[in-house]
Amino acid sequence: MVKNSTNHTLKYIALMTFLVIILIIVFVVSINTGYMKIPLYEVWSAFFGHDVGNQRLTLFEFRLPRIILAMLIGAGIAVAGGILQGITRNQLADPGVIGINAGASFAVVLFTFLTNSTTFLTGTLSVFVMPFTALAGAFVAAVLIYIISRKNSKVSPMRLILVGIGINAAFASGTLVLQMKMDPQDFTKTLTWISGSIWATNWDFVVSTLIWLIILVPLAIYKSRTLNVFSLGDTIAIGLGVPPEKERLKLLIIAVGLAGACVSVGGGITFLGLIAPHIARSLIGLKHEKLLPLSALLGACILLIADTIGRVVMAPMELPVGIVISILGAPYFIYLLMQTK
Repeated sequence: MVKNSTNHTLKYIALMTFLVIILIIVFVVSINTGYMKIPLYEVWSAFFGHDVGNQRLTLFEFRLPRIILAMLIGAGIAVAGGILQGITRNQLADPGVIGINAGASFAVVLFTFLTNSTTFLTGTLSVFVMPFTALAGAFVAAVLIYIISRKNSKVSPMRLILVGIGINAAFASGTLVLQMKMDPQDFTKTLTWISGSIWATNWDFVVSTLIWLIILVPLAIYKSRTLNVFSLGDTIAIGLGVPPEKERLKLLIIAVGLAGACVSVGGGITFLGLIAPHIARSLIGLKHEKLLPLSALLGACILLIADTIGRVVMAPMELPVGIVISILGAPYFIYLLMQTK
């Protein structure tokens, strides 16, 4: 038993180390990827030596914030997906599938529609307005899902998923109606944002997103044992002294907070919260104290790779990272759906 536990720990450390190395490699590739190529020796000079032709401006004001945001958003969405899959005991749960991302997107588009402008998306005030606007929409969606899913004072995991899919469709339709009433310029901007575009290439947004993750990710890992108990079923959870409804609500709030904060700067990125936790679960098992950190690293790697692909595949135009993730994730979702009993 001790030997198996040691082997499992060593495997976990090896996987985390491997993913960190992959993340560093993708980071280096991504920093040299874009419309303007920057050789590695010039990147080194911009960081530590003589700046060659405003390379430092390009790196520090545009590429680095975007790269770091991609990693933060990927980690946050992956952890949110891991939590949702844990509390619903369903591998198909994902913030983008069950309506949380759609609620956040609807709130942002509604704010844009009411203010009759998308200038807040890039203004200084947006650092404060965007996360809370998206969070408000995400929480409204989560509350609706939770209330409608309740039956006989209990929330059925499968019912929660089905209600979430319906809420997702409702918010997506509402968002489309608002967009159709916008002028062409605002419509184009919001459409790109909803598609999943890391538009907030600004250090203020990096700090804002990092703060949310520093608060919520450790909370999620702290609640890992509760997620482990949920995998045994509500009846056993009650027997072990864990109140399912109360704990499920706490974890849902953490997941919604992570998803809302990430949507506010990355738009509607679907399927990442499904793919990363599922791969992590297949590699390390159901222990969430290891599954969630591994999911975070996987999410960071996947989103940074997808963002790098999106910047080069149609250069000089950019393909929104959400579309790249959807192209990769939709077949994976169908595969999981076919495998689910």
